[in-house]
Amino acid sequence: MAERTPLAARIFAVLLLAGLALVPVLAAWLGQPFWVTLFTRILIFALAAMGLNLVLGFGAMVSFGHAMYIGIGAYAVGILSYHGVDSGLMQLLAALGVGSIVALGVGAICLRTSGMAFIMITLAFAQMLYFLAVSLREYGGDDGMQLKGRSLLGPLDLNNPTVLYYLAYVLVVAVLFAFWRLVQSRFGMVLRGCRSNERRMASMGFPTLRYKLSAYLISALVCVLAGMLMANLTRFVSPSYMAWTVSGELIVMTVLGGLGTLIGPIAGATALLLVEEALSSLKLGVPWLDNVINQHWLALIGIFIVLVVLVLKQGIYGWLVANKS
Repeated sequence: MAERTPLAARIFAVLLLAGLALVPVLAAWLGQPFWVTLFTRILIFALAAMGLNLVLGFGAMVSFGHAMYIGIGAYAVGILSYHGVDSGLMQLLAALGVGSIVALGVGAICLRTSGMAFIMITLAFAQMLYFLAVSLREYGGDDGMQLKGRSLLGPLDLNNPTVLYYLAYVLVVAVLFAFWRLVQSRFGMVLRGCRSNERRMASMGFPTLRYKLSAYLISALVCVLAGMLMANLTRFVSPSYMAWTVSGELIVMTVLGGLGTLIGPIAGATALLLVEEALSSLKLGVPWLDNVINQHWLALIGIFIVLVVLVLKQGIYGWLVANKS
């Protein structure tokens, strides 16, 4: 039987999701339209971090290659748009199809290893796709490619920032609910069992490779959806979406929010990107201090991450879940 989540953690989760739901309303009320774009980006990264958390947090599979699935989703939108296919449904089918083939192929190879070998092989595959994208000169190569327009998705006008925001929000909530059901199911229990002791699970008759491959596939497809949203948000696709540093960011978001928790990736993405935005534009009125902060804000983010991990060892939301007092 699953342990009951502490009241503080449940209140935090409700407030976080409710706050995110109200962002466009607050942005319009306060005259800050940029907030909608900023929080759409936060939701997209939260979605990708949730996908990674399924294998990293619940399956103990440290993947340094999940950025390639963001890139696959983005390039599916970009390449089809370049050839005049603006249908969001067609782009979705293409992205999920290619993402499934790549994830099954990569997963079938990587999941036969573990530890450092798994990390290095996922990183190697991501770099292979990164350099493949760089070599696609027709689609911008290293410079990337500007989209002619956003995807056409039935009655939804994605050119309206609020519509795009709520599409991302609905996807995050839908994936959150789906993962909650998944983690509480037999599948989730086997996956967590593999995290604790895979040999014991195999000796009990569970096909552990099949379960882990299924989790890896689901995780990858969630990142593909995030990539499609990112391409529509920026109206731009680039090999930089597949860079290993993006995979590193997703890992940081997951750890910052709380590994192996459902709300953790959302909390981690929100915290990291809000701190990043605050520090990059912070003005204290002291010229030399402003200059130091604006030039070295990435180092300050590193200090922030270290402090959070040292003080809240289970992450922001993970600490609330672990603190039952």
